[in-house]
Amino acid sequence: MNEINENNQELLEFFKALADANRLKIIGLLAQSPSTVEQISSALNLHSSTVSHHLARLAKAGLVSARPDSYYSVYQLETKQLEAMAQRMLARETLPAVAEEVDVDAYDRKVLKAYMTSDGKVRAFPTQQKKLEVILRHVVQVFEPGQRYTEKQVNEKLLHFNEDTAQLRRSLVEFGLMQRQGGGGEYWRSE
Repeated sequence: MNEINENNQELLEFFKALADANRLKIIGLLAQSPSTVEQISSALNLHSSTVSHHLARLAKAGLVSARPDSYYSVYQLETKQLEAMAQRMLARETLPAVAEEVDVDAYDRKVLKAYMTSDGKVRAFPTQQKKLEVILRHVVQVFEPGQRYTEKQVNEKLLHFNEDTAQLRRSLVEFGLMQRQGGGGEYWRSE
């Protein structure tokens, strides 16, 4: 959990460093060639103190570095660091961890609470497709994956949820949660 928070913090710092038009311009200038604060401030028509502030923010994120040169500090873009950070933090495996502490089932619970009674019956079928899908995903859980059911068996299970078993059955098939063979001879849960 601590590693996730550290990754999130690093990701936030990375994006905060880039979330300013002047800092992006500074990165663009440094991508062309290393520069001093004075050169950057002249090019962008900004005060030296403002440029120094932006450079400090970029340096904190590891995007720029400075080396002394006579009386000046010459700043350069850390392109390898930028590429490595982007690859590491924006990787397909890393990004989902950003939302790990988020309750992704909250919407489903809200819909189920609104449309189902405390004993598990569907009060009413929502008109919004997204909400209907939530209910159908809940209903399909009563069917075992890989097992085949007759229409009568399907209706018996669906009756627990609503008297309109035909609508439930059709909807489960239409939304791809269940498959049926022929004219409804056998039904099974989609994997």
